[in-house]
Amino acid sequence: MVKSLKALQGINTEKLAAAIEADAGQAVPGLRESLADLRAGNFGVIHTPEQIAARKPGRPAGSVKTNAKVATNIRFDPEVLAALKATGKNWQTRVNDLLRADIESGRLKQFS
Repeated sequence: MVKSLKALQGINTEKLAAAIEADAGQAVPGLRESLADLRAGNFGVIHTPEQIAARKPGRPAGSVKTNAKVATNIRFDPEVLAALKATGKNWQTRVNDLLRADIESGRLKQFS
């Protein structure tokens, strides 16, 4: 493990690149250039104002589930909560599944 920039600058990047490619079993495009930048101390990403302006706000598409669950607070009688928790880990998921089954069976009316 390299502990300082000075130690990093002393690394033989060609030998390191050869070892990485041998491990990968193939040539790695841009590896030598990246190692040269790293050795020169250029290991942070630099963003131009144009790159920043071109970025879309928010999280990247696909990084959030489309049908994500919604956090809420609900109040149970102490003995009901104790019985639910006694079923073990992931009891909230099981409660959700039971309620969903009741809605789908028609036992609980679905509201629009």
